[in-house]
Amino acid sequence: MQAEDMEVPIINNLNDNGDRQRPKGKDVFKDQQKESESSMESPNLEFEYGDSDMLTAELSELYSYTEEPEFALNRDYFEEDFRSHARGRRWTELTVDEQRTYVMRLLDALEVTDRDKRLKVARAILYLAQGVFDECDTEVDVLHWSRHNIFLLYDMGIFTALLELLSMEIDNSQACSSAVRKPAISLADSTELRVLLSIMYLMVETVRVQTEDDRPEWRAARETFKNELGSPLYNGEPFALLLFTMVTKFCSMNAPHFPMKKVLLLLWKTVLFTLGGFEELQQMKVGARERLSLPPLPEDSIKVVRAMRAASPPASAMELIEQQQQQKRGRRSRRPLVKQDSLDTYNERDPFKNDDARDEEDDPEDTDSGIEGEVDPLDRDVIIQPPPPPPPLRPPTERVNFPKGLPWAPKVREKDIEHFLETSRNKFIGFTLGNDTETLVGLPRPIHESVKTLKQHKYVSVSEIQIKREEDLLQCPLSLGEEEVEETPAEILYVGMLPNLSQYVIALLKLLLAAAPTSKAKTDSINILADVLPEEMPITVLQSMKLGIDVNRHKEIIVKAISALLLLLLKHLKLNHIYQFEIVSQHLVFANCIPLILKFFNQNIMSYISAKNSICVLDFPHCVVHEMPELTAESLEAGDNNQFCWRNLFSCINLLRILNKLTKWKHSRTMMLVVFKSAPILKRALKVKQAMMQLYVLKLLKIQTKYLGRQWRKSNMKTMSAIYQKVRHRLNDDWAYGNDIDARPWDFQAEECALRESIEKFNSRRYDKNKNGDFAPVDNCLQSVLGQRVELPEDFHYSYEMWLEREVFSQPIQWEGLLQNP
Repeated sequence: MQAEDMEVPIINNLNDNGDRQRPKGKDVFKDQQKESESSMESPNLEFEYGDSDMLTAELSELYSYTEEPEFALNRDYFEEDFRSHARGRRWTELTVDEQRTYVMRLLDALEVTDRDKRLKVARAILYLAQGVFDECDTEVDVLHWSRHNIFLLYDMGIFTALLELLSMEIDNSQACSSAVRKPAISLADSTELRVLLSIMYLMVETVRVQTEDDRPEWRAARETFKNELGSPLYNGEPFALLLFTMVTKFCSMNAPHFPMKKVLLLLWKTVLFTLGGFEELQQMKVGARERLSLPPLPEDSIKVVRAMRAASPPASAMELIEQQQQQKRGRRSRRPLVKQDSLDTYNERDPFKNDDARDEEDDPEDTDSGIEGEVDPLDRDVIIQPPPPPPPLRPPTERVNFPKGLPWAPKVREKDIEHFLETSRNKFIGFTLGNDTETLVGLPRPIHESVKTLKQHKYVSVSEIQIKREEDLLQCPLSLGEEEVEETPAEILYVGMLPNLSQYVIALLKLLLAAAPTSKAKTDSINILADVLPEEMPITVLQSMKLGIDVNRHKEIIVKAISALLLLLLKHLKLNHIYQFEIVSQHLVFANCIPLILKFFNQNIMSYISAKNSICVLDFPHCVVHEMPELTAESLEAGDNNQFCWRNLFSCINLLRILNKLTKWKHSRTMMLVVFKSAPILKRALKVKQAMMQLYVLKLLKIQTKYLGRQWRKSNMKTMSAIYQKVRHRLNDDWAYGNDIDARPWDFQAEECALRESIEKFNSRRYDKNKNGDFAPVDNCLQSVLGQRVELPEDFHYSYEMWLEREVFSQPIQWEGLLQNP
């Protein structure tokens, strides 16, 4: 499959200035007016970013609402079998030894040849993993028994048995061929796969999450399970590779009945469990720097981001027009003079700012740090009523107390110091000294001070050490010898993924495109709704509404799983080896990942983040414990009371972080952001008042600011100010001016080709087992060579005489040819 097969529509509804082309008409004006009013009321989002959501939310997202009747089916099959074994007793009343005996019986029953009997046993096991909910009164009880049962199931070897059944189902050509021929695929086509994947997901997710009251044997089991999943124990490859194979098989239309949401969730949680989450990654990074004798990190980035506060969103053009209309109607009042911001010519009262007494006490010296748009001087005395205060917020998460100033310590690369000295020497002396950063002879005193300051903030990354080491290994293969590669989980996964890496990346992006809310339905696009559509389509309005919510929720969960999976892979591979990260990044870029993410954000992002595509009473485990109330159209429309949708905000932040990873320090990819007119799209995303999301949007705006022109910078000074306040500084980076635009031509192909060459050299040196032994020592001793033991097949001595006749006696040998000069 070529990268060109992955077509992502490029954003085409922007004009030459990068602004949205808006259709004319009163209705459109009213819609935009409503949108601007809603944006003015956007409160601060009390969102805490993490590896995943709460356990109950993660478990409930495994099931579609159309799967709800199957909960009772699982219970019935379990009770039908258990009744004959337990003789009137309940599962929760058995001793652990009795429970083990029954699980062993289920394990034996899994090996029967009858497919229907196997499915019944698998459903009984799923009921145990779901927490024998019919014997529980509360959701807490369900989770308690689910955890107890899952550790018991793992201890009895259920996971390995399920893995064998899953491999059989994947290779079931009859099911695949019948699904390919079907015009419409529904839940019924993937029943066996869904049951198996559900049990495996519950096991991986429950064992992965640690709790304070875990028993010592459970903690030991967690480490064992983690090592098993990350090691090539299953068919000689890590478990994640089997799931990647399912994804590519589905996207190549060979198995359209695969339940992709469950596969992607299980794949994400398997990678998260085996490689580690973001906090573990931070600890690994600290350990890697210690091993390389590098200075410690200047700060803990996770804590810094958690301590940040959101800035106010930019004012839209519609809001400014509305202000002018209010002025014309005579609804204006003079404002008292206020202190002017240092970076702004005209300061407007920020309509988005909450007068939060606590914030003012924390930061009495802070001036308005909003990101609002610049206002015409004539409109300075227009006043907009501030919105009502938001509802009481949850207690804030752990904050770091910073000294007044910038949150990040500035960084300087060795390359930046070399460039600064080269420029200074050319200017003052007339010649350069190459990469020498120590000799300052002939340079004036201020340059000495500048170099001293730059060196104080010099930062050497693990990646730079890895690149230098790779160059040395290629230049001196004999003297440095073979490199010792540590068999980390990330290394094992990369080695397994390498042969089909481009297929995996393209398949994930195809699924992301199909699940994106901005995608139009196409006849040739893949059908990701195979595990959500019921056999019988809805006939009432209520059923249609319920299915519509279910479909939207299904797509959101797929986006969440893919975005988190890609980000985890990029971050872990970057720490493991920079060239492993670069090859995945390059595959993503060549498969149009950059325009795809921009297309995703080219929507009303506030609506996406506050979407209410969930029905709380149908979520697991609520739906199996409580009585089901009667659903009405009004209750479905109302949705939940949450301020935002956790998974959608999580997905948006992940996609922005992926975009940052792809474009950081890559001039040609940064120019792609400019060419695809990403600035207005990203600026609209600043409407979301969440500090972490704003930080990654501002980072993306910062790297392209110098290419957007003076007029853009002039009219977006508040955004420029927010970049200055929130994004880390590189001391001699003139991001706000654009002095080197003419000096750096945009040669995308040359940059990517040079990078690909380095990647291929790395892969060839480290992983190519069939490479020519140019540097292998040669044995010149005849006796030694003839004395080497050669492994011969067992049946060789039977045909030895025939072999002598065919290979030796019947072959004419030109003895005199050996005496002639070649």
